[in-house]
Amino acid sequence: MSLFAFAGALESGLLFSLVALGVFLSFRVLDFPDLTVDGSFPLGAAVAAAALASGVDPFLATGFAIVAGWGAGLVTALLNVRFGIMNLLSGILTMVALFSINLRIMGGPNVPLYNVDTVFDVAQSWFDFGLWTNTVLIAIVAFAAKFLVDWFLKTELGLALRASGENPAMAEAQGIAVGRMALVGMAISNGLVALAGALFAQLQGVADVSMGIGTIVTGLAALIIGEAILGRRMVFVATLGCIVGALVYRLFIALSLSAGFIGIQPQDLNLVTAIVVAIAVVLSKGRAQRNRRRAGMTPRRAPAAKRAG
Repeated sequence: MSLFAFAGALESGLLFSLVALGVFLSFRVLDFPDLTVDGSFPLGAAVAAAALASGVDPFLATGFAIVAGWGAGLVTALLNVRFGIMNLLSGILTMVALFSINLRIMGGPNVPLYNVDTVFDVAQSWFDFGLWTNTVLIAIVAFAAKFLVDWFLKTELGLALRASGENPAMAEAQGIAVGRMALVGMAISNGLVALAGALFAQLQGVADVSMGIGTIVTGLAALIIGEAILGRRMVFVATLGCIVGALVYRLFIALSLSAGFIGIQPQDLNLVTAIVVAIAVVLSKGRAQRNRRRAGMTPRRAPAAKRAG
């Protein structure tokens, strides 16, 4: 694999770690299987691209994309919380609707960004690391998002969010508005995904209505791979696993495509993804079983009265 391909894999991995963080919040923290991701990713790209094409500042355009992602997450949560539509179907409905909305925002199937300044162009005026400039900027954004999620989940609101996903009945008994927590969590989750879409469009130089296909699979793959490698006992480790998993996944894909003797073609990416996710799930379950066996084999300490006797 060439150095250029390696840098591209790192950039892509760090970008999709934002998607993995969003998926972590919805799937793991809220226990909400959210398919909105396949629509909110191109939504972020569409909003950022349309704003940039209109002459808006790149960072402001990216902020608009995050707000649009919040809105998409809120719609999905509202369909579930307010109207009682099952969570999986709520995400599908929002995802389908976003396809048409994205076409409306862009005024067509795609918007090229070759003649406008992006956040990466601005970053090059701040620091220049040559081939690694874009990688450094995306790494800063990814780790900033990771630490913000860590901080948020330790706040009172974040703890309420975690309790709502872990045990909704108990959370309600403690006075936590579970529905409101779903709204907050889904908004933040899809905001992160839309941010990834906005940066991806600016990195690639084009926003396309179909660029979100398979995003949820990539995010889940990164999440599961990260959990298989680092586990998920602590929030800090779980969010770090999102970044590690996304990097490992994209590097594996890049290595597979560059290894010509294997015979893998670009059209085989979905097959490779399915195999990687299946292996990660098997490894994760094996690790959990080993941990349970170890916990069961740990000798219990005798009661204090018996030890004293």
